Amino acid sequence: QVQLVESGGGLVQAGDSLRLSCAASGRTFSSYALGWFRQAPGKEREFVAAISFGGKSTVYADSVKGRFTISRDNAKNTVYLHMNSLKPGDTAVYYCAAARTLRVPTPVMEYDYWGQGTQVTVSS
Repeated sequence: QVQLVESGGGLVQAGDSLRLSCAASGRTFSSYALGWFRQAPGKEREFVAAISFGGKSTVYADSVKGRFTISRDNAKNTVYLHMNSLKPGDTAVYYCAAARTLRVPTPVMEYDYWGQGTQVTVSS
C-alpha cells in the first residue's frame, strides 16, 4: 500500500513558477514509478509527467515539455513537479500517482495509487 499526499498548489500569474510535492508513505516507495496527472473542469484526467523507480528515466506530455520537470527523492519518499512558464491552460487539479512497474507508464489505468490532488490556477 502507498498513500500519496500532494501539496504546493495555488493561484499564480501566467509566466510564474510553482513546485508541487507529493509525499508518499510506505517502505517500498523506491519500487514505484511515479507520475503527475491533471484534470481541468469538464475534461478527462491527462498525463503530465512520469519518472522511473530509480529516477533515471522521465517522460513528459508534449504540452509541458521544456517547461515542467519531474524529479524524485527516494530518501524523502517524495516526488516533485517543477513548473515554469505557467499558462492559463495549465489550470487544473494536479494528482500524483504510483505504479509498481519497471517502466514509465503514461496511461491513467496503469497507476495503482492516487493522491487527493492539489489545485493549480494560473491567471492571465
